[in-house]
Amino acid sequence: MKEKILIVGIIVIIGLGGYFLLNNQRSVEAPKISGDYKNIEYLIDGKLVKLTDGLAETPIVPDSATKAITRYFGNEVRHDLNDDGREDVAFLLTQDLGGSGIFYYVVAALNTPDGYVGSDAFLLGDRIAPQTTGIDEGSTTNGTKRKNVVVVNYAIREQGEPMTARPSIGKSVWLKLDPTTMRFGEVAPNFEGESDIVKCQAEERNVDACIEIYKPVCANVEVQCIKAPCDPVPETFSNSCFACQNPLVEGYREGECKG
Repeated sequence: MKEKILIVGIIVIIGLGGYFLLNNQRSVEAPKISGDYKNIEYLIDGKLVKLTDGLAETPIVPDSATKAITRYFGNEVRHDLNDDGREDVAFLLTQDLGGSGIFYYVVAALNTPDGYVGSDAFLLGDRIAPQTTGIDEGSTTNGTKRKNVVVVNYAIREQGEPMTARPSIGKSVWLKLDPTTMRFGEVAPNFEGESDIVKCQAEERNVDACIEIYKPVCANVEVQCIKAPCDPVPETFSNSCFACQNPLVEGYREGECKG
C-alpha cells in the first residue's frame, strides 16, 4: 500500500514539474506585438488594413483579382500625441484602388507599452501633392497654446481643373488625434478666439455606443432661438464621443467647460 502511495506521489510531482516547465516555455515563446509602426493595422474607410514592411495588398472585393494597394508614403512627424511620455509618429499613406486615382491619408501610430497601435485614417484627397508635415503648438489669437496638433501641408488643383492638371493651390489641414476613438478631428485653430476646436466628423454622429470613459470635453450646444442673438450654451460632456452624438454640437475642445 505504501509503495502505491509513493508511486502516485512521484507521478504527481513529475506531472506538476512538467506543467510548470511547459507553461514557462509558452510564456517565453509567446509572440510579441510588433514594435514597428510599418507592420500594424490601420483603419481606412472602415476597413482594417495590415501593413507588412509598409505595404498591403488586399482584394477590392472577396475573390477579386483587382487589389487595393496601400503604401507607406512618408512625411513623418514624431511627437507625443497623447501626453503619455512616449514618442508617437504620424505620417502619410497612399492607396491605389486599381483605377486612375491615388488617395492620400494621414495616420498615426501611438507608442504603447505593448507596441504601436494604428489610428483611423484621415483622407486628404486624390492625387494631391504632399509638401510637409509638422506639429503646431503655437499661440492662438486669445493667447492660449495649441497642443499636439498635426499640420499637413499639400497642394491641390484649382476648382474646376481636370485631375490631369498639376496641383498648384496650397492647402493646410490642422488635425488632432483623439486617443479614445483613435480618430483625427479637424481643428479650427482660431475659431472665435478659442483654441483647438475639433470638428465632429460624420462617422462620429452614427456610433452605436460610446465608451464609458471620463475624458471631458467642452462643446457649445446650439439652442432654439426665439429672439436674436442666441449664443450656444457651453456644456461639459464625459468624452468626445458623447459630445458628437448630440446633433446640436458642431465641435469640442479638450477639458471641462470653465465659467
